[in-house]
Amino acid sequence: MRTLISTAFISLDGVVEAPGGEPGYRNSGWTFKDVEFLPEAFEIKGREQEEATAMMMGRTSYEAFSAVWPDMEDFADYKVMPKYVVSTTLAEENLVSNWGETVILRSLDEVAALKETEGGPIIIHGSATLNQALSDAGLIDRYHLLVFPLLLGAGKRLFSTTDKDTQKLRLVEHEAYANGLQKNVFDVVH
Repeated sequence: MRTLISTAFISLDGVVEAPGGEPGYRNSGWTFKDVEFLPEAFEIKGREQEEATAMMMGRTSYEAFSAVWPDMEDFADYKVMPKYVVSTTLAEENLVSNWGETVILRSLDEVAALKETEGGPIIIHGSATLNQALSDAGLIDRYHLLVFPLLLGAGKRLFSTTDKDTQKLRLVEHEAYANGLQKNVFDVVH
């Protein structure tokens, strides 16, 4: 069985929208505008590329990342790894040709079936809506969260507001940095 890992830059109040400067969000770029950059706080991002064997995202994140990540040296390891896009609307002809093998999954049932296959961890980048659906369905196994010391108010959240049974998490790794960032790695207790 494969492990599904959600990785996110997240504000203290749970916002994950537009951390890198994506247009359309009033606090866009919050990860670098108001918090001093410390390389050691981002060590986990390199480790994710080394440990993941595939990448998953929703349509919106795929469209944003596939336009720039294939040519970025910082994301070279992701270029060759298989990608899965969970979307009911993305067409095969809209997939880019310079970013390796990409498979479109049309439902959470297809994600659950993928998890049952042989292989290593699958990392989920971006994709707030997808993360909410996967979490609510009990399909995420681990969270890699870089928590920023910011309150952003409105914005897309990592977790849904669905009324559901308690989902227990186990803290397996954590660190606080001089700039106020916190790394929190949680395993989902299934």
